[in-house]
Amino acid sequence: MTSCFKARLERIAERLDNIEDPEVLQDVLATLDAPRLSLDLLCHLRLYAETLPRAEDCPLTPALRHLHFLWDAFDKLPLSLIVPFAIPLRRLIAHRLFGACGSAFTAEENLRFNFGPLLRVGAGVFVNRNVFLDTKGGITLGDGVALAEDVRVYTHSHGEASHIERLYAPVVVGDYAKVYSGATILPGVTVGAQAIVAAGALVTHDVPENMVVAGRPATVLRERRTEGRHGEELEHIWLF
Repeated sequence: MTSCFKARLERIAERLDNIEDPEVLQDVLATLDAPRLSLDLLCHLRLYAETLPRAEDCPLTPALRHLHFLWDAFDKLPLSLIVPFAIPLRRLIAHRLFGACGSAFTAEENLRFNFGPLLRVGAGVFVNRNVFLDTKGGITLGDGVALAEDVRVYTHSHGEASHIERLYAPVVVGDYAKVYSGATILPGVTVGAQAIVAAGALVTHDVPENMVVAGRPATVLRERRTEGRHGEELEHIWLF
């Protein structure tokens, strides 16, 4: 990483400890070469998540609101395409915004979620581009989990007789599980440790540990071919 990027990250890390202050948010945006936004506008920020019913149970503090705004705004900026800068920056935000965030978290562009505090990720988690996590009911990603491009995870549903009737159910993805491109996981599902969800699968029920599932709805195809490896031995390393 060049000294220029390192200096920017260090400045932002220092400022994030006081991110509830709109002037600090303005300064961080300037450090990211973002278009200048007035203090009046930043003082009146409201996010999409704050319009949702779940917002009453998970209100955003000024700090959380500004962190979430930064997360989404950053992906609209050219700096988001510079990997040695973008991944460490997202880590800095995630450690302050998520309910929990382990070491070596890697998120590519356009990871979207509605309530950061209801998202918990372990160590070595990798999330690829264009992933949507509906965290209203709570999502937990274990150590070494990988979500490939365009994965969708949902934790709530609507009543048929009344759309305003909502049901929430958490989703858990166990340690060293992999969810491949375009898969969808529905509310209340637990994907077992070291399981694999094939590309395009629609997961409506729990996935047993060490199993591979595929299809719409997903069914068990076979056991994962681990060759006797377990946990870190599976080498869930995505970027070098």
